[in-house]
Amino acid sequence: MSKYVINMWAPETTSFWQSTGRSTANRNLWISIPALLLAFAVWMVWSVVVVNLPNIGFKYSTNQLFWLTALPGLSGATLRIFYSFMVPIFGGRKWTALSTASLLIPAIGIGFAVQDVSTSFPTMLILALLCGFGGGNFASSMANISFFYPKAQKGYALGMNAGLGNLGVSVVQFVVPLVITAGIFGALGGEAQPWMNAGQTKQLWMQNAGFIWVPFIALTTLLAWLGMNDIASAKASFTEQAVIFKRKHNWLMCWLYTGTFGSFIGYSAAFPLLIKTQFPDLNPLQYAFLGPLVGALARVVGGFVADKLGGAKVTLWTFVVMVVTVFGVMHYLPHAGAVGNFWGFFWMFMLLFAGTGIGNASTFRMIPVIFLTERQRAAAGMGKLAQEQAVIDANKESAAVLGFTSAVAAYGAFFIPKSYGTSIALTGGPEAALWCFIGFYVSCIALTWWFYARQQAEISC
Repeated sequence: MSKYVINMWAPETTSFWQSTGRSTANRNLWISIPALLLAFAVWMVWSVVVVNLPNIGFKYSTNQLFWLTALPGLSGATLRIFYSFMVPIFGGRKWTALSTASLLIPAIGIGFAVQDVSTSFPTMLILALLCGFGGGNFASSMANISFFYPKAQKGYALGMNAGLGNLGVSVVQFVVPLVITAGIFGALGGEAQPWMNAGQTKQLWMQNAGFIWVPFIALTTLLAWLGMNDIASAKASFTEQAVIFKRKHNWLMCWLYTGTFGSFIGYSAAFPLLIKTQFPDLNPLQYAFLGPLVGALARVVGGFVADKLGGAKVTLWTFVVMVVTVFGVMHYLPHAGAVGNFWGFFWMFMLLFAGTGIGNASTFRMIPVIFLTERQRAAAGMGKLAQEQAVIDANKESAAVLGFTSAVAAYGAFFIPKSYGTSIALTGGPEAALWCFIGFYVSCIALTWWFYARQQAEISC
């Protein structure tokens, strides 16, 4: 047996957790976080790249730019469906190393493609799809970390992994505008491209948007391979995990997590281009990174809050706040000849991002509790061994559900940018898309209250 495989893992046993469990779990968590951060950075890199493509000579329409922004969300969400089940099949250490290394493909590809304005739009679409490798990684990362922690600390662990990992969205939107202004890789990085807009000209190294991540991806892959562990008791075939498709609460949580994470990643992907289309006199890259930053940090806080107050209560009120803030966003948009109010729009979006982050944490806090409660109820009165097996089964099911719900929710990274693009093309503004989002959040409020938050709820969590 490999030295990296842990044969006995019992985080719910206090003596084990305090002696060796906590330190091992934390080591795996703190390697997982930078790996996930890089995955999000690669996944969302197009949200920044598209803003500058027209100015360096690429002749793409606004709708084509929204396609490049949206496609990583489509491929990433689809890959998550498969990645959801990979950790119990291959092991968390092996899969984290492999999936992190796969990020090198789109990072290097983008670096070369943007240096040539004759690069075809289909080639760019393929590279956008390949960035979905980064999106897929979230499902396996969250499933893996969920195995390491006891029930009482799952909110903290999943909030830290996802919250700090989600920072990759903000990091890419902050770092890329900086690194493309200098030839930091010298002759190896290629020549600069002339950037022109409104009579102004400067030099940009757009290839750095991809190349900057390469050394960090290589280092983190090595850390994952040498520093993480596989848990033997977490092993499960796809058939064993596929039982979640028969669980009603899997599908309910898919709906709710689409409302939180689907909103976070969709708004993050589209925020720079939305600012550019609605407030064209502003540089969107000066502000866009703040939204994902707020959402990611709010997720860390949300994990602690959900552990204290309960996931369902926090989720319910989060959706209420999100409905109110979308109304606020619409109020401050340009409409009916009015120029709009950027700062009102901006602060409403900051509050909206904060809501998505807190809701991300609270919904993920709900999932392990729901499935542990279900399995323990089923094993009630059947003896100690049955109760122990119920915990093992619940951990496997909740890990698969964490991954699968994140897969479904990740389609928000495709649908929100495309909704904006379609709404603008058909009506001249994004309001029609925002009305659809409000309707969806109202349905999330109703589901959360009925199944999880009211006094006689099926499962209080």
